[in-house]
Amino acid sequence: MTRRSPSLAQGWMRLGSRFLPFADAATRELPLPRLMRLSLFQVSVGISVVLLNGTLNRVMIVELGVPSWLVALMVALPLVFAPFRVLIGFRSDHHRSVLGWRRVPYIWMGTLLQFGGLAIMPFALLVLSGDEPGQIIAGRVGAAIAFLLVGAGLHTTQTAGLSLATDIAPENSRPRVVAFLYVMLMLGMMASALTFGALLANFSEMRLIQVVQGAALTEMILNIVALWKQEARDPARTAAAIARPRFHDSWRRFQNAGGSPRVLLAVGLGTAGFTMQDILLEPYGAEILHLTVGETTALTALFAAGTLAGFAISARRLGKGADPYRIAAAGALVGLAAFSAVIFSAPMVSPLLFRTGTTLIGFGGGLFAVGTLTAAMSLARDGASGLALGTWGAVQATAAGAAIAGGGVIRDVMSALATEGRLGLALASPATGYSIVYHIEIGLLFATLAVIGPLVRSRHPTAPQKLEFGLAEFPN
Repeated sequence: MTRRSPSLAQGWMRLGSRFLPFADAATRELPLPRLMRLSLFQVSVGISVVLLNGTLNRVMIVELGVPSWLVALMVALPLVFAPFRVLIGFRSDHHRSVLGWRRVPYIWMGTLLQFGGLAIMPFALLVLSGDEPGQIIAGRVGAAIAFLLVGAGLHTTQTAGLSLATDIAPENSRPRVVAFLYVMLMLGMMASALTFGALLANFSEMRLIQVVQGAALTEMILNIVALWKQEARDPARTAAAIARPRFHDSWRRFQNAGGSPRVLLAVGLGTAGFTMQDILLEPYGAEILHLTVGETTALTALFAAGTLAGFAISARRLGKGADPYRIAAAGALVGLAAFSAVIFSAPMVSPLLFRTGTTLIGFGGGLFAVGTLTAAMSLARDGASGLALGTWGAVQATAAGAAIAGGGVIRDVMSALATEGRLGLALASPATGYSIVYHIEIGLLFATLAVIGPLVRSRHPTAPQKLEFGLAEFPN
């Protein structure tokens, strides 16, 4: 037994690196325990996202009686800072620090902004729900400040944190590491959503204050643990005497490395094409196809299953040296079929076709996300990962937020016009507003294919370099 133990242990380790989730993201420079600890900053970001877009959204409308339009405006405020991710990434690439840190100061500042916003948020919301004019004005100002602080902290923390992970990880494992961090974001969102739901089951104003401020403290602790001894100090690299390049020069180098406006336009169009329906699929199934609450809730599982299938297939193809832009284009093609199925499910009264379309939306979105993430990672050159990831994140977040908001507005306006008969008798149906949004998404995906086509042709004629892409390649 003693002689066989080493071979058994070695066999288990080989088995684990092949089949255990995320084991292939770890390297000698970034072992799995350290990577898991670093990923906690994504969990803290996930907590903020769930609070802003889910828990507080519902609490403000139902329990506190805040108007829906004001809630939508407050939830959209954090998107104001999404375009600034480019500048945040650039500044963290060339930060001057006596302590020798580039990323840590930005992650810490983002943590403080999130903590401050969440600390004052419940009080601002309680004042906002008041009846006196003075209370309403003070509540709106306070809530706006709170949402802005959390949004600024969220984008700063995530941009600098992803850049730090890219700096630490070896070049051949960077796509896997960053993708793993996005999986942790999703897990953090799921866990926090379940936790908030349980804690606020018996709602009271005092419980709301406790939950939100508890989340603020939890985020602070998670980020401190995540940062502990992650970035090596290098005063020579951050000395004040070192000339800091101009943003224009860095942006030109980024474009020369492949970060052309065409790349960013493709990411923005494709992201908008896949996310405009995010808040519409379940209401569509309920209102048009008369699905029950349980049946519409199951759509989330179908969407997730399709996304995971897209991740798996794209990971396999990229592992064999496939072009990431070609993978992204394939995702857009799948999206065309997916939205067509969703549109035709209404006149055919086919819940099965609707479920199939929902699954294919997740599948196409998974292919597109993996392809664009891998392409973005390849643009990081000479320690400029902050600029590359910041640009990608800014385009993706801005496009997704604008698309979701636009989809909701378009659906409401066009449905009202259709039901009033202003679009003609043929379109006098509650499904018209949804259908118009889905047709717009099809148009966006066609535009994505047109933009991304030359990127595929511009690749080297030889076989692309084989990427180390495995099970952990699951971006958001």
